[in-house]
Amino acid sequence: MRTGTKRAALAAGILSLALGVSGCATSPSEQVTTLSFFQYKGEALEDFEAIIDQFEAENPDIRVVQNQVADSESAIRTLLVKDRTPDVITLNANGNFGALSRAGVFYDFSDEPVLDTIRPAVQEILAELGSAEGEVNGLGYVNNANGIIYNRAIFEEQGLDVPETWGELLAVCEQLEAAGITPFAGTLADSWTVMPAWNAIGAYYTQDGFFDRLRAEGADVGADSSASFQQALPEAMERQLELFEYTQDGARGANYDDGSALFANGEAAMLMQGIWALSPVKAINPDIDAAIFPYPVPENPDDRVLVSGVDLVVTMAKNSPRHEEAMRFVEFLFRPDIVEQYAASQTMIPAVEGAELSDDPALQSVAPYFDAGRITGFIDHQVPPAIPLTNVVQQAVFDGDVDQALGTLDSEWRKVAARTIPVTED
Repeated sequence: MRTGTKRAALAAGILSLALGVSGCATSPSEQVTTLSFFQYKGEALEDFEAIIDQFEAENPDIRVVQNQVADSESAIRTLLVKDRTPDVITLNANGNFGALSRAGVFYDFSDEPVLDTIRPAVQEILAELGSAEGEVNGLGYVNNANGIIYNRAIFEEQGLDVPETWGELLAVCEQLEAAGITPFAGTLADSWTVMPAWNAIGAYYTQDGFFDRLRAEGADVGADSSASFQQALPEAMERQLELFEYTQDGARGANYDDGSALFANGEAAMLMQGIWALSPVKAINPDIDAAIFPYPVPENPDDRVLVSGVDLVVTMAKNSPRHEEAMRFVEFLFRPDIVEQYAASQTMIPAVEGAELSDDPALQSVAPYFDAGRITGFIDHQVPPAIPLTNVVQQAVFDGDVDQALGTLDSEWRKVAARTIPVTED
């Protein structure tokens, strides 16, 4: 399909989505089946156009219409309510995806061979978000990496090794400051930028079913309950505050773009961000030599894990009348050469076993953690969106009041639980 025709189809698909029309039909005269492909990432629109062109060239009996909308979470819920679920769907693997999966609205991939091609650790992250009882309702496609981005040239010039323990990390910060180099670029004007560190450090303190226990406590969460923010996360938050003490003067007024420029121009040695931050950095300095290491929280370096989110999860309508064609498209998406193509363009890690990473140094630096299955998910995905988590964590960084912040999170959890989380009876 020519690009102009493809864009016209995309526009028509978006219009039909807005009107609540599925846009799916089979043309008996042409014997072509049309699939609706709901795609949530605006920056991936052209990547998927290229993939769809390749798929249609190999499968002339199937036409794929890509629907990409800004507010994907509201849009998919609207379509589900109207019983117009798209044939193939991509979503961000967050708490919203978990809630929809638990509601049983997506296809069960448990018996599909494509499931066996995906890294088990990636699928475990999805399972922790939620699924219908005994089902696998999504397939991890690509992952990001949340860690400390560092300027390798600065580290080499200063004779610094990648820190493997918390004490070593603080020592690196001290040595950088002594050399007149800002250790971390702080970007506190954008509240969300406190969350990568909170997720990465807090992940070590919330393993072994912490959030399951928190949900079980429901409206009884508090300082004396079996699980609470006040019990689990004081040290994690204290450590986060430690790192923000090594940011530049004026960090409170600096935004994400400011921090990207500071790091890109070599005015700060590290960023508390994830791999997604490399695109704006390289737009400023394409030649920067940057890599990533996980937050070295545990005393034993061998216990380090990399916090990683499933940046894109693929799923399908539970009962699509075009199931066979939809599965053919899904299987095509998960072909190693196709997922490699997408991952390289988006600077992501393929979830498919055996699919190769691009030669980007940042990706190569985190590859061992994926190969060994030493990854874990974002803990903020487990927190209901009604809880003002980001603002609470940002305020803690501002005022240093850890007790107040964690008490507020417990209080907000109780409020939400009282409204939304069913009470379980023994």
